[in-house]
Amino acid sequence: MVDNKKFWLVKFAPFRTSWTEIIQHGKFTLRGVRSPEARKHLKAMRLGNQVLFYQSQVNQAILGLMHVCREAYPDPCSIDPQWVTCDFQPSITFPNPITLETIKLSPELAGISLIRQPRLAVLPLQQMEFDFIMNISATLAESSQAQVTP
Repeated sequence: MVDNKKFWLVKFAPFRTSWTEIIQHGKFTLRGVRSPEARKHLKAMRLGNQVLFYQSQVNQAILGLMHVCREAYPDPCSIDPQWVTCDFQPSITFPNPITLETIKLSPELAGISLIRQPRLAVLPLQQMEFDFIMNISATLAESSQAQVTP
């Protein structure tokens, strides 16, 4: 049996579409990506693949988790059909964003493509990287609850 579980990270600037807007709309379409490597990654995404949403440029951090709800199709923002997009549905908002600083300080994430390829908007993740980030989120959530509890 082939395991087609794949994990991704998508970067987007908040002045284009914010995580709050994605939550409000219940869907996110990644438009305007014009990198051949990012296009290759978008075409490799499959329904249900888990995708971390990374806010770029301002307060850089992973804000939540989405999943692919529509596989690659021509980007409606382009007249050239070679450029594609995918649709994503938000699943989880992280109670505490996972900052770029936190990622850089984690030896387990030293090889993550977010650090190695900082300008690429669509990045593949290893399962270990994805799991580690999800564990960071859970740990941060537990620690903020512990601080609030009397």
